[in-house]
Amino acid sequence: MELKKVEIDKPGSATSPLDLPKSVNTIDRHEFPIAGDVVVVRALSESVTYGNLELPSGRLAKINRNDILLGVLGKRRALKGFVGDVPDSVKSGDRLHLLNMGGVIGICKGHHSSFSDAIEVEVVGVACDADGTVLNISDKALETATSLSTSAPIVMIAGTCMNSGKTVAATEIIRQAANAGLRVAGAKLSGIACLRDTLHMQDHGAVATASFLDCGLPSTVDYGDLSPVAKGILNHLNSFKPDLIVVELGDGIVGGYAVDSVLKDAEINAAISSFVFCASDYVGVIGGIAVLKDLGIDIDVIAGSVTDSQMGEDFVQEHFGIKAGNAHRNGTKLFELVRNRIDRLQLAFA
Repeated sequence: MELKKVEIDKPGSATSPLDLPKSVNTIDRHEFPIAGDVVVVRALSESVTYGNLELPSGRLAKINRNDILLGVLGKRRALKGFVGDVPDSVKSGDRLHLLNMGGVIGICKGHHSSFSDAIEVEVVGVACDADGTVLNISDKALETATSLSTSAPIVMIAGTCMNSGKTVAATEIIRQAANAGLRVAGAKLSGIACLRDTLHMQDHGAVATASFLDCGLPSTVDYGDLSPVAKGILNHLNSFKPDLIVVELGDGIVGGYAVDSVLKDAEINAAISSFVFCASDYVGVIGGIAVLKDLGIDIDVIAGSVTDSQMGEDFVQEHFGIKAGNAHRNGTKLFELVRNRIDRLQLAFA
């Protein structure tokens, strides 16, 4: 098949594992595309509510009509965003959509009512190497693992759904830990490809970060058993000799992002030193307690927007008997709740 060289205006951060140049080889057809395949597209529209592309540097760039973008095929199942799938085949001239700011591209099948339509794109070609082999972000990926090596204490942060306060809690715990003199690493184990959250972790003091994107996944939708990916990421971060690893599970504990497969893994569960659960309201706390109890997990700390007021924090502690802390109002307290749990656990096994 004939190769065509295409100049890229704006590469999406989802392509960052490959560190591709601004000029890439393309073929005009791919009959059996899979998640992670790299595609070159032309923007056919703009968006006021979702119109930026995150570049591999982490900077946001406005998407203008006719921009040539580099992205990856993938799936999304966002409760408060876009829903989309990988197309059955891809050829030049096909119409697809931008599913997230990281440059994940697919067929949009719906979106949250607060959003405008997804940016429509036209396929220019499928990126390939000099031999015509389609590029996939899994070509350069961290190895998955069947077992977890000896690990630093792990703070696991999960929540009811996206936008429940998980990233804010994770970055504040990292900041407090780093300020206390600890060497902290950060991980994001599920969600859709974007560098924003791991960059925030670095900005708040993490000495090393990694996510499912580093394992070659544009998203964790329909992945199946995500635990080998999680163990590969944790093993990688432990190679930096951290004192603490703060882990965020993107999306919710119920949904299509394979979060439950991580929580069900006995080896990962045994390595968790403190479990922080983020919820938006009291009913979310009740649901989280019930779902996690079925998985054999006890919540150590409640955080997230349910604790944004003192009333919410007090209610959680009085009615559910679980410690509560808020990253916005008192990050020091939130960290101390986590640290006290880790210290007690270490003493118990000393």
